[in-house]
Amino acid sequence: MRDMAPVAVVPRKRRGVELALIIFALGLALGAYALVDLNVTGELSTAFPYVAGICSLVAALAHIAVRWRLPYADPVILPCVILLNGLGLVMIHRIDLINEPPLNGARQQLIWTALGVLMFILVVTWLNDHRPLQGFTYTIGLAGIVLLLLPLVPGLGTEKFGAQIWIQVGPYSFQPAEAAKVLLAIAFASYLVEKRDVLALAGYRVLGIDLPRARDLGPILVMWLISLAILVWQRDLGTSLLFFGLFVMMLYVSTERAGWAVLGTLLFAAGAYFGYLNFSHVRRRVGAWLDPFSDFDAYYQVIAAQFGMAWGGLLGTGLGLGRPGLTPLARSDFIAAAIGEELGMTGLMAVIMIYGLIVARGLRIALQCREPFGKLLATGLSFALALQVFTIIGGVTRLLPLTGLTTPFMSQGGSSLICNWIVAGLLLVISHQVRKPAATVTPINPDLEQTQLVKAGV
Repeated sequence: MRDMAPVAVVPRKRRGVELALIIFALGLALGAYALVDLNVTGELSTAFPYVAGICSLVAALAHIAVRWRLPYADPVILPCVILLNGLGLVMIHRIDLINEPPLNGARQQLIWTALGVLMFILVVTWLNDHRPLQGFTYTIGLAGIVLLLLPLVPGLGTEKFGAQIWIQVGPYSFQPAEAAKVLLAIAFASYLVEKRDVLALAGYRVLGIDLPRARDLGPILVMWLISLAILVWQRDLGTSLLFFGLFVMMLYVSTERAGWAVLGTLLFAAGAYFGYLNFSHVRRRVGAWLDPFSDFDAYYQVIAAQFGMAWGGLLGTGLGLGRPGLTPLARSDFIAAAIGEELGMTGLMAVIMIYGLIVARGLRIALQCREPFGKLLATGLSFALALQVFTIIGGVTRLLPLTGLTTPFMSQGGSSLICNWIVAGLLLVISHQVRKPAATVTPINPDLEQTQLVKAGV
């Protein structure tokens, strides 16, 4: 029997597919932007050519950076991010036009978008490989915790809309929890890779579930106390849920022990109940969730969002034809309600599906990853995005109590937008390392001049 040459599977780069999807995403976003102008003012604004040019330029630069440095990266994530960012810009512009004279929120968001893409390009071109990050576990983790608790520093943190989660420096404000989300996901992944064997050991068995040993409870108790500190002193239920949920989920994925997930759920439920009994802002959130019409003045924001989405119905009022400005904070916390009003439940579900596609691609990257750090990091980043979308849209639609989190890539705000572009860059870095071809293998049969290559699609 003749010697057979080993088959090296070489994935397609799919950069052409990515470019076509980016052009499609830009067409949808810029078409929606023009439709808002035509429906509200009857003509295109003089700023439209500049907006179209800047959006096209930053999208092209992001694509070129990926094509140059990460040729085997996932081809779907970047177009989805560009589409979400573009739709968010459209809705902010639409709400700007309600005011007389119009506000400049869309122009500010366009600047933040350009800065976010710049950070994305820096991650793509400078980092290129996620694995060296594993060597800075405790440095990155400490930096994340410091950023998370920084708004509690007197004179530095400032309160907005009832939550003390902002840092004010001159005329600019920054939400450090967004940056902490990225840093702590990296630190958790690195720490759990190092400690997974110890944390996977089972202790007592209760109702068919293996609970962890008492001596191993330190990390989860520390994260629980930090989440309680955020809930109590920063008055931010959403950030508390996001970070504790992220740690518990990554702990469960790392150890494959359901006991950690059960214990984490019980701990957070106990902390949330404690907050409900002792803090009025938590009770207000729960009241707005269960019975918003009991107090029109206190729960006006939720009520206005419900009426807006009801008016939009299944297909929406049309871009520029609704009244999303009646809902307070429609450009930030409640941008999903504005989309539900003007694009209808169909449009809102389409947006949720785009988020779901990004999360699915991120989890696919994790499943294909050959080393545990990249697998956990891709899982953590994808789960954090999914949890954030679920909690904020769930709060807007009254599936859950309001949490105050931002809608990734869409809500107005620089810190959220920039950090989520960094998340997208990290996912593409991991996907490139996963999909790129392995080192060349010497053929078994010396008569063969080269290894047979079989192109495999994504």
